[in-house]
Amino acid sequence: MTRPSRLRSILLAAFAQGALLVAPASEPLAGDPVETPMLADAVAAGELPPVAERLPAAPWIVAFDGEETEAGKPGGDMNIVMARSKDVRMMVVYGYARLVCYNEELELVADILRDVEVADGRVFTLHLRPGHKWSDGHPFTAEDFRFWWEDVANNEELSPVGPPQTMLVDGEKPNFEVVDEATVRFSWSKPNPFFLPALAGARPLYIYRPAHYLKSLHIDYADKEKLLAEVAERGQSSWAALFNKKGNQYKNQNIKLPTLQPWVNTTKGPSDRYVFVRNPYYHRVDEAGHQLPYLDRVVMNVTDGGLIATKTGAGESDLQARYLSFNNYTYLKSGEERNDFNVRLWRTARGSHIALFPNLNAKDPVWRAVLRDVRFRRALSLAIDREEINQVIYFGLALNSANTVLPKSPLFSEALQTAWTAFDLEQANALLDEMGLTERGDQDVRLLPNGEPLRIIIETAGEDTEQTDVLELIHDSWLKAGIKLFTKPSQREVFRNRIFSGETTMAVWWGLENGLATPAMSPHELAPTSQQQYQWPKWGQYHETGGQSGEPLDMPEAKELMRLNDQWRLAADPETRREIWQRMLQIHADNVYSIGIVAGVLQPVVVNEALKNVPLEGVYNWDPGAHFGIYKPDTFWLTEDGQQS
Repeated sequence: MTRPSRLRSILLAAFAQGALLVAPASEPLAGDPVETPMLADAVAAGELPPVAERLPAAPWIVAFDGEETEAGKPGGDMNIVMARSKDVRMMVVYGYARLVCYNEELELVADILRDVEVADGRVFTLHLRPGHKWSDGHPFTAEDFRFWWEDVANNEELSPVGPPQTMLVDGEKPNFEVVDEATVRFSWSKPNPFFLPALAGARPLYIYRPAHYLKSLHIDYADKEKLLAEVAERGQSSWAALFNKKGNQYKNQNIKLPTLQPWVNTTKGPSDRYVFVRNPYYHRVDEAGHQLPYLDRVVMNVTDGGLIATKTGAGESDLQARYLSFNNYTYLKSGEERNDFNVRLWRTARGSHIALFPNLNAKDPVWRAVLRDVRFRRALSLAIDREEINQVIYFGLALNSANTVLPKSPLFSEALQTAWTAFDLEQANALLDEMGLTERGDQDVRLLPNGEPLRIIIETAGEDTEQTDVLELIHDSWLKAGIKLFTKPSQREVFRNRIFSGETTMAVWWGLENGLATPAMSPHELAPTSQQQYQWPKWGQYHETGGQSGEPLDMPEAKELMRLNDQWRLAADPETRREIWQRMLQIHADNVYSIGIVAGVLQPVVVNEALKNVPLEGVYNWDPGAHFGIYKPDTFWLTEDGQQS
């Protein structure tokens, strides 16, 4: 089956059936493994053991179809471009080594783990690969899981709010057991359908830590006097702060922290150039016995976000999608022949490519009351000319859509897609008048109940011009409804913190992460479960912290969404889960908690012609998908011409 056919099967079969399977990905390696050329000198000098001793006893043997993917040749450096030093975390996303991971059919398969046994949806027995090692050569064993559970997740100083919410079922912690050196078990009294998907996430749930390294930073294991001296030297407030800073696997900033990813960061930040080198103990090989990844190094150059499209078009990136948008396509296409790259267009899978998020937890009492009135949110949506935006910005290739599931989802409904999306200024003005916002001031702008002009400041992360271009068009149509729009860009961290604190009235971001959802997938994005949900960050924070931070739910519809989310988790049959999904989607459509603009926008993906095994067609999505991760970048390889360049 060709890769495009497999991608069609994702959309038409796997999603339609909602199948999430767990299967082993291990086979015995036939014949001897082949030493990696880059590491041969270190092996000869005795600095590294030979490859046969570095691999697990049962590595994951990656097969190729010979049509769109093929066995490659080790070697070469791949260049990518990012906008921030913090983007070193994207190498954890792209590398996509997980305990379990999604394959291209969106089935869950064992990856770092050799196998997973699941009983009654509540007992999970995790089997490690015997002989698997961290990037520094130390064994990866059950002790790394025990250390995390007992000494990190349940340590009040390291985890003040307790274990992650995914590890709790109705507030119940799992029973944790070490079965043997290569086997651990987590079990709950009720099913936990969130557990395995969380392990496979783009930003995964880490239920293990490199205990051999981190014990020296843990007050229960370290020399206390030496540890506190290091805390003072590093300017940290406590040993726990130092531990969490140096032990963060996702942020990927501590170059001494052992990893299981295909490439290891070697550059201490901040820097404008980061070099990631191959992990000599990585657990995947090809059928010929070559240890993956094929690429020796990935070089991440940091530049201003506004220059990334220009640098990519000049041939300075071998693989680029992040910080590129559809409006860069024409420019990028013009540089293909000159700079030996190819521009591919992958479908995005978010419920909305661009969406507006009224902050229902806004600090300002006047704005909070206005934003919580569903008539206001509906009026804002009706006053957007989506067809104009689609034609002007996306050449008519996007979908005019609310923020909901996409047509390829088995949960799709045209009524949900079009709810409150028709451009209808007459109805929008009528709703605003009905609210009592009838008084007008300068430029015919309506007045708020306190007499101030109805001026909405929409905050952005300021990382590209696409959102700004869309907001300019919305500005013009909203003004016809008596609403003045202002745009306020800021750095992403500042942007998020302002939303979390309630300072922001409205934000622009993307919509549902997974617009291709099935009834078998969690509907948690539709309930106030995360601070990262910009329409109700304080409610999400309240849920995430078990009520220790944020604000409790105080709107009936939001409470109903949480109730339905809990029902889905306990539902036993697919039809009940489908009905719950449909009810939650309907509540969102009726209440317009987020205002979707367009969906299904094409994502430019620029690929060096010498870089192989990158799909011609793909789905570009955060979770599930991890952007490139689902396509196994450890199997991408450069031809000899590419390696020489």
